[in-house]
Amino acid sequence: MFHKFISKFFVVATALSIATVSVLAQSAPVRGRVELKKADGTVVPVAAASVDVYRTDVKGKLPSAKTDKKGYFSFAGFPLGQTFALAISGVGISPYVYPNVKAGMENLTIEVSEGDGSKMTEEQVRQTLAQISSQTGGQVRELTAEEKKAQAELDAKNKEILAKNEKAKNVNEITAKAMEEGTKAFAAKNLDLAIAKFEEGYQADAEFAGTAPVFLNNKALVLKERGFATYKKSTGDPANKASYLASAKDDFSAAVEATDRAIAILKANTSTEPAIQKGYASNMYLAYTTQTECYRLLVMTRADTSKANEAYTSFTSYIAIEPDPAKKSKAQLTLADVLRESGDCQRASEEYRKVVAESPDSPDGLAGLGLCLFSNGAAVGDKVQMQEGLNVMQRFTEVAPEGHPLKQSVKESVEYLRTQEKLTPQKVARPPAKKRN
Repeated sequence: MFHKFISKFFVVATALSIATVSVLAQSAPVRGRVELKKADGTVVPVAAASVDVYRTDVKGKLPSAKTDKKGYFSFAGFPLGQTFALAISGVGISPYVYPNVKAGMENLTIEVSEGDGSKMTEEQVRQTLAQISSQTGGQVRELTAEEKKAQAELDAKNKEILAKNEKAKNVNEITAKAMEEGTKAFAAKNLDLAIAKFEEGYQADAEFAGTAPVFLNNKALVLKERGFATYKKSTGDPANKASYLASAKDDFSAAVEATDRAIAILKANTSTEPAIQKGYASNMYLAYTTQTECYRLLVMTRADTSKANEAYTSFTSYIAIEPDPAKKSKAQLTLADVLRESGDCQRASEEYRKVVAESPDSPDGLAGLGLCLFSNGAAVGDKVQMQEGLNVMQRFTEVAPEGHPLKQSVKESVEYLRTQEKLTPQKVARPPAKKRN
């Protein structure tokens, strides 16, 4: 018998768990070495040399650096897409301007000569650059073959980074808008639009574990709502009942598919960040919560009773991660009911035994176990099982409230066993309740 279902919607709370798409780097390092070529032809590193950075595409200057004792200098990041010149100065060397520097160059070798140790002003640096440019026909310096190869690789890398940045920006805009519009649509009871918007948000980055499972779970929740609303219509319209049930089945099944996809994405992703791990676990829990409820609805509404195996897998996974003992026990009983209503009384009886072992006076557990044992025994003519079923159902009659939904079914089964199978209920000692770990 179908138990009244009251669903709760978690879209707004879920929206808060969306992880922001990380923005990729907008800059890249620049590193190199300053060497002094002496008059005798020997080359030595230049320590403590100043490396000043000037924009050459427009006017501007970045913070300077100093070379270490081995002549190396390093800048953490130059902005992508800009061109710079490095002005080198230091004790015992002539000032030198190294042009055409871009973000990502990390193996620069700058060779200077002996000199008076003077330092150029910014105006002198720019005059030198203009002179070099005019002498080379507008080309600051012809790159070597190795430098050209490195520059081409860098340009490709920068292009890829910029493209990813643009995609990340677009994804953030799409997902934020889809979440807002989907949530508003649900609040307005426009379930069709809500489903479309959550699908749109999912498709914006279908493999990203920070957003895809959130949108899939929200979509599944709305599909479940729509399916149940359609089922209710079937109960009051006999002429169109089959059509309504078919539509309800489609929605419940689509919700299961959405949660399956969310679970697969989450299982394929891990993180060492506690906050991200918590978000993944929360979305996994919501996916299984929604999925098990959809399997229950498929069976209890009689929309589709052929999913016993899938339901068993889903419920056992949910029970394994449910921290609340009361909810865990409820799910165990629901699984047993779903299996029984699906016609799998063999496995249902095993699940009911777990319920009764934990709660010996559970009317639902006793009724389900008794009916399943009776069914299993009757199917193969096993009077031992039928006798056990009769004993359990007798216990049910002693503890069940008057209005229990299975009371009539149990009464009819007990009457059959007494009159047709000539069995008599046997008093069985009440087993102690087992504590759930």
